[in-house]
Amino acid sequence: MQIKFTGKGLALKIYILMSVFCLISIVSSCMEVEEILFEDKNRKPIQLILDSDTNNELDDQHAIAYLLSNDKYFNLKGITVNKTSFGGSIEDQAVEAERVLLLCARQDIAVFKGAAGNYQQIKEQITTPEFDGSEAVDFIIESAKSSEQEKLVILAVGKLTNVALALLKEPSIAANLRIVWLGSHYPDSREYNLINDALAVAAVLRSNVEFELMTVREGKSSGTANVLVYTEEIKNKIQGNGPQIVNPIAGRNGKLFSNFGDYSVSLFDLFPGAGSPQGRSFFDVAAVAILKKPYWAEKVEIPAPSLSEDGKWTEQPDNPRKIVFWENFEKNKIMQDFYRSMDEFSLQKTGASDSRS
Repeated sequence: MQIKFTGKGLALKIYILMSVFCLISIVSSCMEVEEILFEDKNRKPIQLILDSDTNNELDDQHAIAYLLSNDKYFNLKGITVNKTSFGGSIEDQAVEAERVLLLCARQDIAVFKGAAGNYQQIKEQITTPEFDGSEAVDFIIESAKSSEQEKLVILAVGKLTNVALALLKEPSIAANLRIVWLGSHYPDSREYNLINDALAVAAVLRSNVEFELMTVREGKSSGTANVLVYTEEIKNKIQGNGPQIVNPIAGRNGKLFSNFGDYSVSLFDLFPGAGSPQGRSFFDVAAVAILKKPYWAEKVEIPAPSLSEDGKWTEQPDNPRKIVFWENFEKNKIMQDFYRSMDEFSLQKTGASDSRS
């Protein structure tokens, strides 16, 4: 049986349909509204230093390229490197960072060598003119002192030694810094970046610097470990992307490369990952993405816990000092934005060249 609406009945039907449509639209567009509110056209690029163990596998290199392909959002002032358990010497870490900068046609950005040792080994030496990591530590201090108008962001994606030493040597810079660290399985113990210098993390926690951590949480869906990238996707989506430099440079495999996209594929050949299809976690890329779009993860503020030398957390619910941790990352949006950014990465050609392998 078909019911016909006329007069008030028709008006009521239209009103109900419009109300339902509006409700659905409001619910489904909450994220879009948040994005619109966040995307201020007058927003200035974030002033940022990347602190990295760049030669350790492959996600650091992609974080650098992702930062540089988003110069509307980031002003990368420099890269400080540190040595962790893998990736060779501090020189190897610096060479790899410089290689990626050259492949991205950004030889104007400097790389500063940081700590090979740990916080406990180095902290008594910081009053001397030169010590292990002094080049990076001094750069962080000088950059922080010149950032009084807005906080300088240190995005640390390796151990926290350089950052902790800078705060120890010049505590006053804490007011000018926002430290964002990719590390820990918080609230679970250990994790690679953490155990490479747990005492450095503990020192930063004891300071009064603004501190945020991007959780790793391998094996769980709530950390950056869940932001997966697949080898075949990389080959299909970013091979050949990036600025095309005039003079090719040697990569880690000894072959010559003229753009970052091709070098990226070679890194995935060196470190193909596990599973079927083969994939790897894009930890550091996820950290960059959340600085760019904070609504792609959940932010939780907590009283700062303490940390033992062996990487175990102790909660301090009465601690007035607050820190932030990030979890539940929107992996699909992060990867879509990474691929889109790399696809649009089209800086001018340069005559950059390098013969290092």
